[in-house]
Amino acid sequence: MQRAQTLLVALLATTVAWSQQRQSPRPPLDGPTLTVPGVVAKNTLKIVAYGDTRFTDVENDRDTAPKVRQYLVKQIAKERPDAILMTGDLPFHGADPADWLVYRDEAVAWTRANLRVYPTLGNHDVLGGWDAGVRNFNATFPELKGYLYYSVQIGNVYVITLDCTESYADGSPQRAWLAAQLDHLPTSVNFVFFVSHMPLYADVQSQIVASMPNPPELSLRQFILSKAPDTDAKLIVINGHLHNYERFESKGISYIVSGGGGATPYRILVRGPEDLFRAGTFPNYHYLVFAIHGRTADVTMYRVTNPTHPSKLSLEVKDRFTLTAPGR
Repeated sequence: MQRAQTLLVALLATTVAWSQQRQSPRPPLDGPTLTVPGVVAKNTLKIVAYGDTRFTDVENDRDTAPKVRQYLVKQIAKERPDAILMTGDLPFHGADPADWLVYRDEAVAWTRANLRVYPTLGNHDVLGGWDAGVRNFNATFPELKGYLYYSVQIGNVYVITLDCTESYADGSPQRAWLAAQLDHLPTSVNFVFFVSHMPLYADVQSQIVASMPNPPELSLRQFILSKAPDTDAKLIVINGHLHNYERFESKGISYIVSGGGGATPYRILVRGPEDLFRAGTFPNYHYLVFAIHGRTADVTMYRVTNPTHPSKLSLEVKDRFTLTAPGR
């Protein structure tokens, strides 16, 4: 417990330091930061979500699983999704341009297919220095125009990406922006995805061993919950950081931890009763596919099998569920 408390204090101190260094542009308060043209509310959409990939030198198989990481990228490319939502820790060392170059090289199939990638900043995205990490992030994703938190409208889907390296506490600029976004949601929106790195909801083991969620995330969770009654859409929170897969439903809001992109797996020995994912599998390298048809989202979790045998890698469906947006 003492170790967990020490880690929590260190994490909070680091978050404050990141916030003090921040000098990035603020997105407009009302309306989406970005809009995908040519997509209307009635279009069927495919959204992929996953994270904690830790792109880095392929010789490093201690902190990430390079073959699994590359395999997941190729499988996602075959999905041809309308958007890829990444839950953070895209590189291993965010301050090192070489790790971002590995991402560009390994994800070249995404680039060739003109796939839209919407990342969120995690602690590893700025590991080694916030300024350098953000500089590399902006250089890798120039289409985001320097915004570290932003929103995207894709037909009847609204993506709100939050920056865990800046405060989202009550009274902060990011919280004010988030409130304005929810107050001005287009009436055509049926699903709102909140994407951020640090988990807002976690399995009981994560709460004890890793002290997750942290106080900032608990505050954010309460704020989103307070806005839910005035929001005529299904709210879905997707986070990473815990290198596994967890799923919860609380007071009408869905919470998913998707951190199986390649980083060193985080083992859950016994899942708590609130965790809707009951399989005892480990590790759970995976990605999620949201197939959205109007007010219905059919969700599939594809898990990598035989992760220690690169020549035998394959996928299995390990979780499947449906989310429904409120009717009007």
